[in-house]
Amino acid sequence: MTGLETTRTDAGQQALKAFQRVAHEEASQRSVAPGLAQLLPGLAAAIGLALNQRKGGLRGLSTARRAEDEEAPAPVVTTEETESAFKALSTKFCNLFALWLAIAAIAAVKYPPSFTWVQSSYFTGLLGLLMFSVGITTTVDDFKACLTRPGAVAINFLSCYGIMPVLAYAIAKAIGAEGSILAGMVLVGSINGGQASNLCTLIAGGDVALSVLMTTSTTIGCIFMTPLICKLVLGAIVPIDAMGIVVSTFQVVLAPIFLGVAANTLAPGLCKACATYTPVVGVISTVLLVGASVAKCAAPILNAGLPLQLACLALHLLGGILGYFATKVANFDERTCRTVAIETAMKSSAFGFLLASLHFGAFNVRVPSAVSVVWMAIVGSVLAVYWKGKPV
Repeated sequence: MTGLETTRTDAGQQALKAFQRVAHEEASQRSVAPGLAQLLPGLAAAIGLALNQRKGGLRGLSTARRAEDEEAPAPVVTTEETESAFKALSTKFCNLFALWLAIAAIAAVKYPPSFTWVQSSYFTGLLGLLMFSVGITTTVDDFKACLTRPGAVAINFLSCYGIMPVLAYAIAKAIGAEGSILAGMVLVGSINGGQASNLCTLIAGGDVALSVLMTTSTTIGCIFMTPLICKLVLGAIVPIDAMGIVVSTFQVVLAPIFLGVAANTLAPGLCKACATYTPVVGVISTVLLVGASVAKCAAPILNAGLPLQLACLALHLLGGILGYFATKVANFDERTCRTVAIETAMKSSAFGFLLASLHFGAFNVRVPSAVSVVWMAIVGSVLAVYWKGKPV
């Protein structure tokens, strides 16, 4: 019972007693009829009963309200709200793609053991996981639609093996690079597109199926285009294990993609439910791959100097911009332009490092590839996050 209720009850009882006393006195003094004198105490008793009932009602109401508060169920969090919260968290995580890559690259350079635990034998599995995460968001109809646009694939092929080698040579000359550094820059410009471009295309809202087709075409094309460009520009023949490249392309790109597409065809509902998680898986795989690649060649990167760092940044950034506008001039839609831009900007720098290690005698030929692996990933992720917030 509250203080207010107690005060009201005491006042009512005092009023009742005063009323009874006054009623008896007036009845005696004015010779009120005995029936009326007997009626007044009864009336007073009725008023007292009413006050007591009101008091009990207030007490009961207070108790009921307290019981309702105690028995009120806790708010229920639905599955939809949980999925929405994770999707928002996933979006924020992917929007910071470039930051995660930068942190991984710096950590790998400053303290290589932070990523050297990612062994070379893990690369195929990580790249396969990356491609599978992209494949389950793609359908057979997406690939059929790509076949109706061979012009876009051709523009990307020309950008990869036309724009990029020339741009790499011009930038290398601009910083005064000679000999092995010049050869390394041209090698970076003449290799195929990187597999991480498919993930960046997915984040950017580009055409993922077209991106996969472009990556595959440039990867197979490097069997003859990379040696040819090196022969023409550098005057040296770069021997390449053509069959090995074909097998690696199937293992790392085609097989995981086709498995993902098959899963999306057979279980579209399950794949749609997993679509929220696939960008996160791709980002983590890419960060591990970049960190491991950088950790294995930390010393050459530290010794490269600022001019080479800026040269590699300019190569990937300007290459992406030129690829975008080359596609725009050809009157392709925005999604296709974004896809070509990312495909052109993102080279398979790790493959260039391998070629430089195997087929060039001078150690410094591999340094541009080692520097490029960082800037390629950062530029591609920055373009992806920038376009993610822009309408197609």
